[in-house]
Formats: sequence, structure tokens, C-alpha cells
Amino acid sequence: HVQLVESGGGSVQDGGSLRLSCAASGDTGSISCMGWYRQAPGKEREVVASISMHGLGTYFAPSWEGRFAISQDKANHTIYLQMNGLNPDDTAMYYCAADTPAYCSGGLFIHRPRYWGQGTQVTVS
Repeated sequence: HVQLVESGGGSVQDGGSLRLSCAASGDTGSISCMGWYRQAPGKEREVVASISMHGLGTYFAPSWEGRFAISQDKANHTIYLQMNGLNPDDTAMYYCAADTPAYCSGGLFIHRPRYWGQGTQVTVS
């Protein structure tokens, strides 16, 4: 089993930046890809970005490509989401997700991930 813990959310002004972190523990050797989803109030959860833990690539949803960057610290089973140029539309709960090779194609989740963190709130005003 895999546990995910996010950190780094908070409140920031329009145009500001935040860096989210997600640390995996448990059966980390089974993880093939990790990523970030977000859920804004009244909306469905949607993917933001994801990354292969084996250097096989990354994926960005078009809405965030160019403003956000995803990276990993493979030795510490941690991924990061650097968010720049934040605006009020970025306000949401951000969730870390992970899964095994059957659920990943390179850096892309090909099924809804099974492992989730508890979420970290990002508020932009």
C-alpha cells in the first residue's frame, strides 16, 4: 500500500507563487507515476500534471502548461508542483496521486489513480 502526504498549500495574492510537495511512503517501489489533481468548489476533480518516476516523461493539462512545473526527488519518493502566476481561478484543493505501472503510461495516468493524499488547499485572492 502507498501513503501520500501533501504540503505547501496556503493563501497567496494574485500573481504569486507556491510550491506544493508530496511525499510517498509505504510500498514506494511499486509506484510508476505520481501527479497532481485539483478540485475547485462545485467542480469535478481534474488532473493538473503528472510525472513518471522512472524518467519516462511528464504530462500537463493544457490549462496549466507553462505556468506550473512538476519535478521529482526520486531518492526521497517526493514530487513537487511549482505554481507561478497564480490567479483566483487556481483556487482549489490540490491532491497528490500515485499508482503502479498498470495505471501509468510514462508520466500519464491512464486510469483514475487509486492512491490519494488528503489534499492541500490553495487560495488565491
